Amino acid sequence: MLNWLLVPLSGDFPLFNVLRYITFRSMGATLTALLLCFIFGPMVIRFLKSKQKEGQPIRHNGPESHLLTKTGTPTMGGSLILGSILISTFLWGNFSDPYVWIIMLVIIGFGLIGGIDDYMKLKNKNTDGLSAKKRIFAQVLISGAATYAVTTLAPDSHAADLSIPFFKNIFLNLGWFFIPFGMAVIIGSANAVNLTDGLDGLAIVPVMITALCFAIISYVVGHVVFSEYLQIPYVSGAGEIAVICGSMIGASLGFLWFNAPPAQVFMGDTGSLPLGAAFGTIAIITKHELVLVIIGGLFVMETVSVILQVLFFKMTGRRIFLMAPIHHHFEKKGWAEETIVIRFWIISIILALIGMTSLKLR
Repeated sequence: MLNWLLVPLSGDFPLFNVLRYITFRSMGATLTALLLCFIFGPMVIRFLKSKQKEGQPIRHNGPESHLLTKTGTPTMGGSLILGSILISTFLWGNFSDPYVWIIMLVIIGFGLIGGIDDYMKLKNKNTDGLSAKKRIFAQVLISGAATYAVTTLAPDSHAADLSIPFFKNIFLNLGWFFIPFGMAVIIGSANAVNLTDGLDGLAIVPVMITALCFAIISYVVGHVVFSEYLQIPYVSGAGEIAVICGSMIGASLGFLWFNAPPAQVFMGDTGSLPLGAAFGTIAIITKHELVLVIIGGLFVMETVSVILQVLFFKMTGRRIFLMAPIHHHFEKKGWAEETIVIRFWIISIILALIGMTSLKLR
């Protein structure tokens, strides 16, 4: 909005010309989201505590320590993250870019799903929440609409292409299958972040790291010169996504202030689902779906641990891990929560660096 209001005045006020630059507006969005979290965080937490007398329901079959250390902590802190992202993007983003609308609508849609799920858990005082069928049905509708919209905006030459990391000009044309593939990317990413959000601060830092990586990727993909130099598909308008990623970084950093161990508030599905869905949407817009698997490898690892645990138990009646997702396995082995969180952050940084090398190593 600011560029729409102030850039026309740049003839009289040359300083407003800086709003033409995506890099400047991305930094503005980052700082704005950060300040919004710092300013409104305490008020949001007090409000959530007043409405959630017993806090987030804790799994009784989970680590025993959680019943002592996490009982009474409010959830739905993701509302603070989403509010900060939406407001900062509204201020600094260019809403003439259709990709901004698509990502914002995906964030709002998945945020509503997560919010309803968290509300039902609190209302019923258990960890069941929204039924799996209703949850998946809503996710399919939103991700399907988003993927279809992205394919209609993409150039015909690359609309259904899957880019292969580390290889120059090698694309796999998925044809009509690209829409269900894109839906799987968005839904898978949303639920992967959701599964990772199990310890204080565990998910929010990898979210920040992934957002930073895709801020760079979207800027490069949306820049004709840079995309041609790196021999990656150019996507007109994708550069504006860097502003959204900036707001995600700022909101995540601000939320970490309150979510650092011991957490004052949990993100809940209200935050984890829309953040993950946003990454999936950004990945299919920028044609870096497989790079998301590398950069977000920590989320993938958590998801795979759950899948393996369920499949192995159904086949053999035994478990691979002491508990899934895998961060609970290490808790059961006696690792301190802070040790698990910091080591998983380190893994996330390493995977992000590997993923970013794919931009140049081709």
